[in-house]
Amino acid sequence: MSAATLPRVVVVVPAHDEAAALPTTLASVRAQTRPVGRGVVVSGRGAGAPGGTARRLGADVVETVGNTGRKAGALNQALRGVEAENVLVLDADTTIAPTFVEDGLALLDARPELGAVGGVFRGTPPRSMLEQLQSDEYERYGVQIDVTGRTSVLTGTAALVRTEALRAVAAARGDRLPGRRGDVYDVGAITEDSELTLALRTLGYELASPVRMSCTTELMPTCRDLHRQRVRWYKGMLDNLHAYGFTRVTARYVGQQAMLVLSTLMLASLLVLTALTVVAGTFRVVPAWLAVGGVLVLERVVTVWRNGPRGRLLAVLVLPELLYDLFLQAAFVRACFLAATSRDAGWHHVAHATASGSATEDAPETAPASSIENSESSKQLTLT
Repeated sequence: MSAATLPRVVVVVPAHDEAAALPTTLASVRAQTRPVGRGVVVSGRGAGAPGGTARRLGADVVETVGNTGRKAGALNQALRGVEAENVLVLDADTTIAPTFVEDGLALLDARPELGAVGGVFRGTPPRSMLEQLQSDEYERYGVQIDVTGRTSVLTGTAALVRTEALRAVAAARGDRLPGRRGDVYDVGAITEDSELTLALRTLGYELASPVRMSCTTELMPTCRDLHRQRVRWYKGMLDNLHAYGFTRVTARYVGQQAMLVLSTLMLASLLVLTALTVVAGTFRVVPAWLAVGGVLVLERVVTVWRNGPRGRLLAVLVLPELLYDLFLQAAFVRACFLAATSRDAGWHHVAHATASGSATEDAPETAPASSIENSESSKQLTLT
């Protein structure tokens, strides 16, 4: 296919057992103000695979074969057959704003130094205090990006990447970049989005995440799910930094991890000292420090203002967010332990409802060994 006839965008959706979420995800793709050329759902095989649902929705289906590389391995197999100027990698449980593709293409056209543009993710409507706290966290992250203009990680939930950048990454694997030559994603990385961020930046590409390119993803419904998710996120970044070593690119990320360690120690020290003064009967309220605390509370309220009354209330109460921060720092401590002892953080997804109404839980995918199959009989996703 000549460059003149290449589609501007092909959407690739890795899906393991998210058949129930696919209709909403693909509907958000169809609703784009700038139509895309093709939608590809990457699916495993077996009873729980969403390939059948994807075909009924009009998507092309790539069935992975012999994949032991989880999401990264599935994407590598799918991307080998993609021909387009840009690839939108979209999680199966994520929806994108109607102007996502249009805004992303405009930014890529205007700034040739960009290798990719990522979405700023927000949570689905929260149904509990735990989900509200996650939603508030994501809201503050969006405010931070809006204020600073800096992209920390190219989110794996929804990212529009130049195909030439993906090919450059694949060509540099095993030499300038970790991983196996020819693979876009390093199958050894448990957080493929942060690893791809480091890879693109190592090759000199810049990244952007404009707030208007929003995407909505699921929130963790239980403390157990959230803990496992964050341990994987933290451990994944620590592993990636170890693989890349200390470089000009990784220096800022090493600094971020150091600040996480420092903040964990400081918060733990504050709580211990406060408890000791209360027990000893020497605890006193100092007006000056009370004023400083009031300013901090005001900042937290303002940064979640768009998240509604419940988000503002939790910010005012302080204690729920303090406990939430402690919970996340406990996940970070566990991730550090796993990294120091070279243990695997594992892969965990929340349970999804199947078409029959039962729940299944994601696990690393292992498919039969034969050649990859791209269903020729499946219909092209109609996105106009």
